[in-house]
Amino acid sequence: MILNSVENVLMNNPIRAALQLHYEAPLLEQLGGRVEGGRVLEMGCGRGLGTEIILSRFGAAHVDAFDLDSDMVERTRRRLARFGNRVRIFQGDASRIAADASSYDAVFDFGIIHHVPEWQEAVREVSRVLRPGGRFFFEEVTRHALERWTYRRFLDHPSDDRFSGAQFVAELERSGFRVPRWTERFFGDFAFGVGFRTAQPGSSAACAHA
Repeated sequence: MILNSVENVLMNNPIRAALQLHYEAPLLEQLGGRVEGGRVLEMGCGRGLGTEIILSRFGAAHVDAFDLDSDMVERTRRRLARFGNRVRIFQGDASRIAADASSYDAVFDFGIIHHVPEWQEAVREVSRVLRPGGRFFFEEVTRHALERWTYRRFLDHPSDDRFSGAQFVAELERSGFRVPRWTERFFGDFAFGVGFRTAQPGSSAACAHA
């Protein structure tokens, strides 16, 4: 789903940028490390701050990034033009990622999959495009948040089949990830973690909830 006008403002302002830079990115780095020299995909790039963080803080050599919203794709292209051929920005759908299997060393999700009606398909797509041993860095909004009055009143999200943090991690494990550490923050509204792509779906070990 494309963000409505309210969420567009919430996701593209200095406060959100500061949180992503100084809270979310350090937490994901603590959980999963850097991706030095890697080929990385970002789902739902928005205006491009996440892509910039992946390049600058996490050390990626190249980032492919997509968004469902064509306006955001153009904003990101302008923002990241200085990176030249280290970035490729395109319009795309998280449930049908335009990439070959085992294409990436890491995939980043800064709060995108909860917008996808077929969210399990998006998880399977992440598994498909990651090489064995690749990492999936995720920050997701849980059912606990989406059921709050403020979210229901002002924001647009799929109304069916929302997930808790534990349900999201369980789906990752069914789709071929090992999730050794993940955590819920802000009263359970957000789940953060890193999944490691195993050789075969279903071969992941039980995770330790940090």
